[in-house]
Amino acid sequence: MKVFCGRANPTTGSVEWLEEDEHYDYHQEIARSSYADMLHDKDRNMKYYQGIRAAVSRVKDKGQTALVLDIGTGTGLLSMMAVTAGADFCYAIEVFKPMADAAVKIVEKNGFSDKIKIINKHSTEVTIGPDGDMPCRANILITELFDTELIGEGALPSYEHAHRHLVQKNCEAVPHRATVYAQLVESRRMWSWNKLFPIRVQTSLGEQVIVPPLELERCPGAPSVYDIQLNQVSPTDFTVLSNVLPMFSVDFSKQVSSSTASHSRQFEPLASGQAQVVLSWWDIEMDPEGKIKCTTAPFWAHSDPEELQWRDHWMQCVYFLPEEEPVVQGSALCLVAHHDDYCVWYSLQRTSPEKDGRAHPARPVCDCQAHLLWNRPRFGEINDQNRTDQYVQALRTVLKPDSVCLCISDGSLLSILAHHLGAEQVFTIENSAASHRLMKKIFKANHLEDKINIIEKRPELLTPADLEGKKVSLLLGEPFFTTSLLPWHNLYFWYVRTAVDRHLAPGAVVMPQAASLHMMVVEFRDLWRIRSPCGDCEGFNVHIMDDMIKHALDFRESKEAEPHPLWEYPCRSRSEPQQILTFDFRQPVPLQAVCAEGAIELKRPGRSHGAVLWMEYHLTPDSTVSTGLLKPAEDKGYCCWNPHCKQAVYFFNTTLDPRVPPGGPQTITYTVEFHPHTGDVTVDFTLSDALDRGC
Repeated sequence: MKVFCGRANPTTGSVEWLEEDEHYDYHQEIARSSYADMLHDKDRNMKYYQGIRAAVSRVKDKGQTALVLDIGTGTGLLSMMAVTAGADFCYAIEVFKPMADAAVKIVEKNGFSDKIKIINKHSTEVTIGPDGDMPCRANILITELFDTELIGEGALPSYEHAHRHLVQKNCEAVPHRATVYAQLVESRRMWSWNKLFPIRVQTSLGEQVIVPPLELERCPGAPSVYDIQLNQVSPTDFTVLSNVLPMFSVDFSKQVSSSTASHSRQFEPLASGQAQVVLSWWDIEMDPEGKIKCTTAPFWAHSDPEELQWRDHWMQCVYFLPEEEPVVQGSALCLVAHHDDYCVWYSLQRTSPEKDGRAHPARPVCDCQAHLLWNRPRFGEINDQNRTDQYVQALRTVLKPDSVCLCISDGSLLSILAHHLGAEQVFTIENSAASHRLMKKIFKANHLEDKINIIEKRPELLTPADLEGKKVSLLLGEPFFTTSLLPWHNLYFWYVRTAVDRHLAPGAVVMPQAASLHMMVVEFRDLWRIRSPCGDCEGFNVHIMDDMIKHALDFRESKEAEPHPLWEYPCRSRSEPQQILTFDFRQPVPLQAVCAEGAIELKRPGRSHGAVLWMEYHLTPDSTVSTGLLKPAEDKGYCCWNPHCKQAVYFFNTTLDPRVPPGGPQTITYTVEFHPHTGDVTVDFTLSDALDRGC
């Protein structure tokens, strides 16, 4: 059965209605899931297996029947571990139907159908009784409901309900306990992901400073955690202000509460500085004695950094304090962790909240619009003074005293730069109400509300009256648009340039004047795991899961690139970067497809896990901004990526080991095509030995 789905095209800006398979969303969720990453997490699997064996043994030693409830079973792996460990029966709950169907097949394939019952429901819908899903309550509770924040996937409400309705009092639980840790730091880099810094602009009249609105400075920020691969943040990027503090623990063998709560820890700062950021992670103890522990700690807080397990399904958390606060070395303070049923947030207080009787503060919510419009990397991008200086230098070469400028980007400060550098008149188009409100606040804070005209409408609806009857002599864009996920989605600038063509003066300048798409074949240190088949996991056959993911990928996803911030995912280049397409913004979008073919030579030994693509914007003939590789790869191929942008990754379906042969470099041929009607970029790859790389 086919269904029509509406979607906003991020490149063209139009709303499209597509005929999709009725299960397309299932295919997409499976293809983009972290199931493979979890199955490759050897540390997680081993610790769960050890904890399950110990829990079953404790129940058996009491002479009891071991009845297991496995909430969020996924592949059924933990239930199969439990039966192998001696459990008498397992009730495995999985709400996602395609996954539940796969679990049934996996359990059957491994010969456990008589001991494991897959229940395709949410755990809160499971019934107990003679005619229910389970005849009686379980005495062993196994779960893997955790995300990077521990509780973000609803672990607390699920546990709360399970203890009230599905398991026996004081049951065995695997994991038995979780503890959340925090460390207070000062970090200009990380703080730049949350606040707008003053931005300095050198003009003919001297230095001008773009200041943030007071409302933005006081805003507590976005309510969501920033989860990142904290191991990729250099220790030189932050100053530690506290020891690692255990903030709170949850005992999963007892009744759990999902109510809002606060937990404070008094500490003495290790150094004086500005308290800005809380780094956080957790560990889970699989047994009551705490001998079997799985941790997400970063390398500097890990008990054995040499045994550090890479994983992407659990990372580390960056939380921003509502505002930065000065701290003095040795002067006692309280760090307070607050949480509700799904979120954690932090505050810094002079005294314990328990002592002063303060109520739990509400979850922080953005009221300045900036955190709704700009994500954390975008904040960092705007705060990058070197990047601003590059745009200023390029603007100086194209601006004239009589320039009439039209700026096209979401929430960009280019319009302010153009004004300060001497443009006669500046207009800026803000598509969304949020960007309109934010820019209005920024202009007012800088006394520019009467100097820069904001136009809140779609570019194709622009009229001469909106431009006060003037023709645009300079069209500007970063380009940045909040709807963009993949690098070429920001080609929306080209479509807008085409839509406003009739408003451009003869000889009008467009900046950037062009863009180019670049590509490089890479070997990932770890990221390949999210697309690598698992086969057998801890002795259990999970090929059915591999096949399901492959089928979902073959449905469409394998032909599409995935956005990844590669500064978090180290890789080595196997080829030199290569320009594969160009886009001339001085001309309207062409009616015909833009195609190119070529070959990439693999010059370094290693595995070819995929190809990375990124855009470079040519502001002027002498100035280029890259959203990908920032400098040539080192001799060994290690890459330095733009930390403010996500790059596009095409994962190769097969993970072969094409080493550089003695006779010369191997090549991967490609065909790339830009489709003007849809704004899509498609790439197909073929190895030189004719093995299909399936992209």
